[in-house]
Amino acid sequence: MDYAPKVSHGGTVLHSTQLFTHLRLTFFQLLNFLVLILVSSIEIYIFLKGWNPIFHIFLLLSCYVVFIIIKPSILNAPRSVYLVDFSCLKPPSFCRIPFSFFLENATLIDTFDSDSISFMAKTLKSSGQSEETCLPPALHFIPPKTHQQESINEVHMVLFPVMEDLLTKTHLSPRDIDILIVNCSGFCPSPSLSSIVINRFSMRSDIKSYNLSGMGCSASAVAIQLAENLLQVHENSYAIVLSTEILSNGWYAGKEHSKLLLNCFFRMGSAAILLTNRKEAKDSSKYKLLKTLRNQTSFDDKSYLSAIREEDADGKLGVSVTRDTLQVFPETLRTNITIMGSSILPLSEKLRHGVSRLRKRYVDKSQEIYVPNFKSVIRHFCLPVSGGPVIRAIGKVLKLKEKDLEAGLMTLHRFGNQSSSALWYELAYLEAKERVEKGDTVWQIGMGTGPKCVSLIWECVRPIIGESKNDPWAQAIDRYPI
Repeated sequence: MDYAPKVSHGGTVLHSTQLFTHLRLTFFQLLNFLVLILVSSIEIYIFLKGWNPIFHIFLLLSCYVVFIIIKPSILNAPRSVYLVDFSCLKPPSFCRIPFSFFLENATLIDTFDSDSISFMAKTLKSSGQSEETCLPPALHFIPPKTHQQESINEVHMVLFPVMEDLLTKTHLSPRDIDILIVNCSGFCPSPSLSSIVINRFSMRSDIKSYNLSGMGCSASAVAIQLAENLLQVHENSYAIVLSTEILSNGWYAGKEHSKLLLNCFFRMGSAAILLTNRKEAKDSSKYKLLKTLRNQTSFDDKSYLSAIREEDADGKLGVSVTRDTLQVFPETLRTNITIMGSSILPLSEKLRHGVSRLRKRYVDKSQEIYVPNFKSVIRHFCLPVSGGPVIRAIGKVLKLKEKDLEAGLMTLHRFGNQSSSALWYELAYLEAKERVEKGDTVWQIGMGTGPKCVSLIWECVRPIIGESKNDPWAQAIDRYPI
């Protein structure tokens, strides 16, 4: 892969993007100087000719319109953000962990008693996962290896392949990347995960790098929103978001049922997403980012403590998922959907919903409130992969059909819950099925601890074909739906 061109300027080496920004600023400074000379010349001409003062006022008003109203609106208009392409990890087959293998290993680990084994067996059976889901090599040992170096090895295993695949697909060099955001909720080493990636790929010294931790399953959507904000500031830039969860660091070796859930649900996965604000990317990119929305309820103690990492009575660390999540997470999601609906739904749907609420409150309390038809504006949905019942419950709230839930259910079945990266496996599923057409809108919903909910709405800007041959669904997509 070719490196980004460099230009020497005043003893400093500038990359092409930096040079463009420098030239742009110089151009506008020169333009301001020329306009100032022009205005001064006209003022002098009007004064020497002794024309009516009304011409002075007209000139001043013209300058006001150009510099105060028109110019800022042109220069500060939001930049379009495009998703050029993305890659998802297909875990190697030797990482596969059938239920029988998982439970047999668990019985040989002294920290689990018969009650813990029975609980995990029931959880796996009802999880909606298949026998093909994967765990990192460190968790195949008896007892599992959970020390720092094993987690670092897992980082290399899940992040490097997707980064390499994305750069290959987009024909970019690591040195073309201007912004790097890495999200992983439970593992936060020093040097950071973003530094590990920068070191491995010899990225630029001036790259803007960020590391997000503790954000839960919504972290990838949060990272996309952060990248969007950065791309509004840094012109003509490429941004890569890397999303994963390091499982060897999060393994719970205790007996509390609320902490054992994560051992059963979370599985290997990672994704790399390339975003840009370059105008020339409009025709080659897959999607355009239309809207983002984020809300959270961390200010409330009940919400804050509904899912939290803490030690059990024996001092063993794990993430507790309490029964309060059954109330807190739906409320957080409902708020997000309500706000998003108010901005994207057509007027007819808003009116029907509003009239039904008034009727229920003032006329007939037995009447049900009308649920707006989000399918009128959204074509595809990528929902939180937190379990089959969760996916179906969200589908019921949004009045979705079984086919609309298929991407989430099949991702959960084939790969398990991969935390933040699961949204991209769902989108990859839709692409592999060749269901996403030019002009279609896609709604990704990320739910995470805090709790928080983040929505991303994309518009497909070009035909997407041939993705069934690419990972992670290569050679398997024809088997789904089951």
